Amino acid sequence: MIRVLLVEDDVRLAAALGDALSAGGLEVRHVTTGAAALEAPVADVVLLDLGLPDGDGLDVLAALRARFDMGGAGIIVVTARGREADRVAGLRAGADDYVTKPIALGELFARIEAVARRTNPSAQAHLGVGPLDLDLTSRQATRDGVDGGLTAKEFDLLLALAREPGEAVSRDRLTLQVWQTVWPGTQRTLEVHVATLRAKLGDPSLIETVRGVGYRLVQEPP
Repeated sequence: MIRVLLVEDDVRLAAALGDALSAGGLEVRHVTTGAAALEAPVADVVLLDLGLPDGDGLDVLAALRARFDMGGAGIIVVTARGREADRVAGLRAGADDYVTKPIALGELFARIEAVARRTNPSAQAHLGVGPLDLDLTSRQATRDGVDGGLTAKEFDLLLALAREPGEAVSRDRLTLQVWQTVWPGTQRTLEVHVATLRAKLGDPSLIETVRGVGYRLVQEPP
């Protein structure tokens, strides 16, 4: 499981983001200040806001990078500062990635996984549920060792379900994570992708329809 340290002083934003990341299978610890970030346990990825109440975020970034037991952590700046000069300063101060708010949840998951793979090879590279194995590096999904030949969106959809095995995942959450929208028209696209995914996996019982909610990836198919 990828361990994420969320450094964000906006408590409401942090709560919503933390819930979404936790629901997606990540281990999240939240702190609101740079001082607390420097004292927090080691993480695989740090999500760092630059507008902190106890000092400039770039100073915190440099201190995190210099801290011995944070040396293997990946640092992603997540901020409203979107000027080119800000991005350059953040990357020069030690950030592995730099994104501006607002950011789509699906994109943030992808960036976290990419940074974790680059900076910490021991971070999760595979996700297994029952007969399924998802390789997060090659983005291939196999069932009992057989490659399903999934498209990018089909893999993203399966991954969103696999992050919460046995749990009903709402249609809105799936469309948000996979297509970065909750537009009602995307619901039909979701249904088509689920049908195709069931066929490619060779066992429709792996993905259950939860009436009125969404879909569930079963951990032990019948």
